Amino acid sequence: MKPVTNTKNLVNSSSLQNSYRQRIRLFLRECWSTRLSYLFLAPFLLCFICFVIVPVIIAVVLSFTSFNGFEFPRFIGVSNFIYMFTQDVVFMKYTIPNTLKFAIVVGPGGYILSFIFAWLIHQLPKSIRDYFSLALYAPSMVAGVALTMVWTATFSGDSVGYLNNILLSLGFIETPQLWLQDPKYLMTIMMIVTLWTSMGVGFLAMLGGLQTVNTELYEAGRIDGIKNNLQEVYYITIPSMKPQMLFSAVMAIVGAIKAGSVSSGLTGMTITPQYAGHVINNHIYDYAFLRYEWGYASALSVVLLLLSYGIMQICYKLFGTKEDE
Repeated sequence: MKPVTNTKNLVNSSSLQNSYRQRIRLFLRECWSTRLSYLFLAPFLLCFICFVIVPVIIAVVLSFTSFNGFEFPRFIGVSNFIYMFTQDVVFMKYTIPNTLKFAIVVGPGGYILSFIFAWLIHQLPKSIRDYFSLALYAPSMVAGVALTMVWTATFSGDSVGYLNNILLSLGFIETPQLWLQDPKYLMTIMMIVTLWTSMGVGFLAMLGGLQTVNTELYEAGRIDGIKNNLQEVYYITIPSMKPQMLFSAVMAIVGAIKAGSVSSGLTGMTITPQYAGHVINNHIYDYAFLRYEWGYASALSVVLLLLSYGIMQICYKLFGTKEDE
């Protein structure tokens, strides 16, 4: 029996190799037939490989090593991940709760605000619509440093700070509050600043999507019994602009996850008071550029990457277009 089995295995292995060879030949033939398209795509593909794919692969490899940036990396298996979830007290006690709280409020919050403002502006006359669009998009065009200067002046802890000055003059407080140094207020301020700056590309995508909705659908909806604007939004507008909704959701999530520099910009410190605004990006920066533990920082980056990927898969399931649509 054994010789027969071996012969069958050899035949199957040979047919599998032939199948792979045929597929590779077919793929190369298709590439050659559309070589002009690949030529135009080549600059983008090269940049994407060099600045996205290669760094991700390097980060994944380094996450399994102990690397201080000077000595050759030493392979330690999954020790970084075990340490992260069992012994890193700051990560479990502050980083994860703060990151989830920040992402849950800022991600969906920025997404909903983008849609509401895009819908409201879409109702305006065309002559003034562009001015309001520019006003809402402007914060995302300004550099982060400039925005930080504006908000730092607003929440300054002395009596000259805009917020303290207004509250003191109105009699709501008797002494100036240290808004950016008090752990009670820091996370809330970070959310406000990020929400204000998050309505960028996603807002424009939704505004563009609203302009592509077929107006005849609204007339047909009224004949079918739709009575008010909310029903129009739910039954017609949102289903008609699913691609733009998906794009905006992804942009909102990416913006919420990468917004860790807000706390550093507002407080001027990488480690915020009592870790009140310490999100996962701050933790990565702490281990990479302050402690020079790049292997552990890479492991944190991998966890952040997996977290982002999981959330985006949820977005694709919620807003992705199905085959029968």
